Amino acid sequence: MSEPLFDRRMLEALVCPKSGGRLDYDAAADELISRAAHLAYPIRNGIPVMLVDEARQIDDAVAR
Repeated sequence: MSEPLFDRRMLEALVCPKSGGRLDYDAAADELISRAAHLAYPIRNGIPVMLVDEARQIDDAVAR
């Protein structure tokens, strides 16, 4: 099994740019999830793209 490109320790320093809330890492989708803002930020080549315009909306079931 290969090592993930995203370093989970980054989560300690990152917050959602829209809500200012915490982020959860979704390894299967390779995204950072902001449950407060209902957004999923993509991770590309191991680098989180923390732009609201690049994030996708997530539904209420995912945000819980």
